[in-house]
Amino acid sequence: MTDLYPPTSPYHHGMLDTGDGNRVYYEQLGNPEGKPALFVHGGPGSGAPRRPTRAWDPERYRLIRFDQRNCGRSTPHASDPAADMSLNTTQHLIDDMERLREHLGITKWLLNGGSWGSTLILAYAQQHPERVSEIVIQAVTTTSPAETYWLYRGAGRFQPEAWDRFRDGVPEGERDGDLLAAYARLMENPDRAVREKAATDWLAWEDAVISNEPNGMPGMYSDREADARIAFVRICAHVFGNGAWLEENQLLRNAHRLAGIPGVLAHGRHDMGSPVQTAWELAKAWPDARLHIFEDSGHVGSEAMTKVVRAALEEFKDR
Repeated sequence: MTDLYPPTSPYHHGMLDTGDGNRVYYEQLGNPEGKPALFVHGGPGSGAPRRPTRAWDPERYRLIRFDQRNCGRSTPHASDPAADMSLNTTQHLIDDMERLREHLGITKWLLNGGSWGSTLILAYAQQHPERVSEIVIQAVTTTSPAETYWLYRGAGRFQPEAWDRFRDGVPEGERDGDLLAAYARLMENPDRAVREKAATDWLAWEDAVISNEPNGMPGMYSDREADARIAFVRICAHVFGNGAWLEENQLLRNAHRLAGIPGVLAHGRHDMGSPVQTAWELAKAWPDARLHIFEDSGHVGSEAMTKVVRAALEEFKDR
């Protein structure tokens, strides 16, 4: 296993005009003549990393990172109540990825990401399999209704006091209904104080879910500046409240479209937010994927998981 590479910063960045008032930030790192790879961040709404990378061989990879609509450095930002969230759907994000590929003159690229990023990777690859060379995913999710129900209701069995606080963050008359829709409505409130309170309550629940995992730490979701907190929760509530605009089990049912694309899946046995069953079912439906399950890991990963992901990037760089 190779050592980490020297820190690599972007050699180019830009804003991709989507044609509907959105502008998507992107940047390129590594070798302009290297193997193209796209990092797809999670959240939804986390934004791409802003630190230099050390995991990708800067001589062999041309790495592209981008901020999905309405988060990070993309505009308009979801912290602005005027940002039109109806223009932020899974299909919009898939189209942005394809538009970015064309803009950069890339024929095929490796896709890497985790959590919500894995959902977007799978959805993109199933629509455009001819544009994907390999896939490397950590923390597999497909954002199915069952997965979303588990994360925002079922997991409350393990954190009942924290879940009660999450439920009590919405108006009393809505606490027995669709909590995600209720939070989405709060995040559209013109009063910033209302949006900040809802974001705080939502992120406290996200923190609680991950807190007892191996390598989980306090404040992993809430430790971000105020506008980023509001944008993250507004986008999450919008996407999850609409079922990510995916049919039940759509990404598992259509996994046959990934045939011929080599994949590496890495998942923690103790992932409280995204139980390992989804990764298991995906690996069964996608014969070209290799699944690694880590006993020392939850959603945030572990050193062993990181080594396997990096080994996959090393394996695929010369393919």
